[in-house]
Amino acid sequence: MLVDGKIFLGVSDRPEYLNLKYGNRHGLVTGATGTGKTVSLQVLAEGFSAAGVPVFAADIKGDLSGISRMGQAQAWQTKRAEEIGFSEFADDVFPVIFWDLFGKQGHPVRTTISEMGPVLLARILDLNDTQEGVLNIAFRLADDEGLLLLDLKDLRALLTEVQERAREISGRYGNVTTASIGAIQRALLVLEEQGADNFFGERALSVADLMRTDTDGRGFVSILAADQLMQAPRLYATFLLWLLSELFEELPEVGDLDKPRLVFFFDEAHLLFDDAPKALVDKVEQVVKLIRSKGVGVYFVTQNPVDIPESVLAQLANRVQHALRAYTPREQKAVKVAAETFRPNPAFSTEDAITQLGIGEALVSVLEDKGVPSMVGRTMIRPPSAQVGPISPAERDAIMANSPVGGLYDSVTDRESAFEILQRRARDKQLDAERAQYEDQRQREADELARDRERLERANTPRRSTRQSPTEAAMTSLARSVANTLGREIVRGILGGLRRR
Repeated sequence: MLVDGKIFLGVSDRPEYLNLKYGNRHGLVTGATGTGKTVSLQVLAEGFSAAGVPVFAADIKGDLSGISRMGQAQAWQTKRAEEIGFSEFADDVFPVIFWDLFGKQGHPVRTTISEMGPVLLARILDLNDTQEGVLNIAFRLADDEGLLLLDLKDLRALLTEVQERAREISGRYGNVTTASIGAIQRALLVLEEQGADNFFGERALSVADLMRTDTDGRGFVSILAADQLMQAPRLYATFLLWLLSELFEELPEVGDLDKPRLVFFFDEAHLLFDDAPKALVDKVEQVVKLIRSKGVGVYFVTQNPVDIPESVLAQLANRVQHALRAYTPREQKAVKVAAETFRPNPAFSTEDAITQLGIGEALVSVLEDKGVPSMVGRTMIRPPSAQVGPISPAERDAIMANSPVGGLYDSVTDRESAFEILQRRARDKQLDAERAQYEDQRQREADELARDRERLERANTPRRSTRQSPTEAAMTSLARSVANTLGREIVRGILGGLRRR
């Protein structure tokens, strides 16, 4: 299986090996359904694990789970081993950790809304540029106001806050429209119905738990149960892209190593690129190109090489090409593209061979000394050493019960985050409004009471009588007569004086 730091893949006109030193130069496994891609994937995973390299792989049909059980060589395995002279073939088993975004067939895989970020989240929600802009504003507001975004209820609460404060926020960050917020909320509802509410939250997956080795020094094979996940292809693609981004951001630069630190198998890779905008394809190309320096190898597994954009395809140095059909113009183009990516072998036509390969056969080209691609060889792939095919639910449960990450991710942690903070703000705001209303009502009632008291006091104060007694009337009459008489005398005196003059 391992010879001088190389993984034995099979035999063409010579033994074919993948040099561990170049395992981080990425790779591609392609071929039509039923041609042996899953077996090739298992052979590679077993080889890396045996070399002490942790592996992460998506298991679309459940077949890869057999790597966790001791092999019981079937007739076809024994026969193939004899045909290629693989005398060291023996049954084996490899350490496995099962994962599942929905927490049913493996340990739950979670990340937080904040760790996912607005760019990838916009991809998963299929937002247009305007809606993505509003989502970016919402994330910026959360950062500025210290609002943790852990799960979907946090994001919904944040969007409600943005809508209620749209005028203020538009003035600070840019235009926010009700229509855009409504579109994001509807997309979140669709995502939640696909089961994404299980994916967002804590405890978030730690990259370190994907990079474990067992006591024998073998790398753990982390298998993601993806059969149900495939029903939500956008969620599947975005999760895998997020995981690549996390590896790129968290792992330090290590340069060229004797073997990779982690190998990542991306099955049904076309889902990542279907209808993907150029900006996203550029992001994938950038991550694939740069993550090599972190010691991580990325292997895309898909039916057709044309599923992978040329800019990404150019980064994939190790190739395992199973048979392709060539019935339609698109299929004929795929065969031609696949043939052109190999270093030609003068012994046969690569383009013709691709359509003539039998089950278990593949065209193999890997990096040799000094990083030069090997001449393509028509190769019979060696049989896997572990069980081929799925394990039973009881066997899966037994492995999970003894998992090295058991108990770390199986329960949800819900600490205070945006939902609780905004809910408390709303509650405090409502209480303040109710308190102000209560104080205002009390003041009105106090003012009304004061007015009532004043009216009552006026009503109870005795009135002074305006009627005069007989004596008062006589005195008033006398005073009036004296005043009148005195007035006449004064007037006469004045007039008389005037006449004498």
